[in-house]
Amino acid sequence: MDIETSKRVDRDLPEPASAKAVPPLDLDLSEAPSIPARDRHTLIKSEESGVQLDLGELWYYRELLYFLTLRDIKVRYKQTLMGVAWVIIQPLTTALIFTLVFGRFVRLATGALPYPLFALSGLLLWLFFANAITNSTHSLVSNANLITKVYFPRMFIPAASVGAGLIDLAVSFLLLIVLCFYYRVPLTFNLLLLPFFVFLMALLALGVGLLSAAGTVKYRDLRHALPFIIQLWMFASPVIYPTSIVPERWQWLVTFNPIAGIIEGFRACLTGGSFDWLHVSIAAAITATVLVCSAYIFRHFEQTFADIV
Repeated sequence: MDIETSKRVDRDLPEPASAKAVPPLDLDLSEAPSIPARDRHTLIKSEESGVQLDLGELWYYRELLYFLTLRDIKVRYKQTLMGVAWVIIQPLTTALIFTLVFGRFVRLATGALPYPLFALSGLLLWLFFANAITNSTHSLVSNANLITKVYFPRMFIPAASVGAGLIDLAVSFLLLIVLCFYYRVPLTFNLLLLPFFVFLMALLALGVGLLSAAGTVKYRDLRHALPFIIQLWMFASPVIYPTSIVPERWQWLVTFNPIAGIIEGFRACLTGGSFDWLHVSIAAAITATVLVCSAYIFRHFEQTFADIV
């Protein structure tokens, strides 16, 4: 084949598909929807701008708090012989011991409430508070595998311990209702304020629990000192004794003890007596301060939990 023939054959072959020119797309971008410049926002956050509580994020993950609380309840009573009965056995036996010592031997004057009902009403709130703090303190360390694998608001882990304690309190509250009927405690409108004092105690437990949980991640010896601190706090609060036996010069300690104001208000709901609103207001103010400060401290150390825990 000569050169002229080869050229003619090449011109007769069809061009490959890849070599064909692609016609340009005729798009009219003028009619496409566009976002006005005034509606486009870019949020830039500096890591050194301070601690952000970010309540919107907590609300977005709110369902996770429910599932974590449900998980804590299931784990607590899984493979137990008595099950939920321990929620009633613990305050009942403790109230019986204190009734024998302070009601029969010491014979403390407790006013309108019989001593068994007086002791049980204080022990229910105190045991909820103490157990919530203890479980919150160990919550971050015991959930290290969860913290290091997935992101979510770490605050929900101690909060779930407090939420599980509220379920236990609701179950043990049935025992208090039985004693109220047994001693024929009159029903008054003060009972409507019972949820308020329970809610106030839950907020205080959450505040102290957040602080102790964040501290335990960095200083593990805090969990050894915590039982001693809780025990001292119980004897410094009117859980098993009335505030009337406290000397006058030490009454200011009772006033600035938020546990005292909450428990005394809780008992006033049962007896139908008058509330010491100054004491209740101080307790509420201290509770709010502790909760806000603990939340800021927790969020400040939250970024280092996965590295330390």
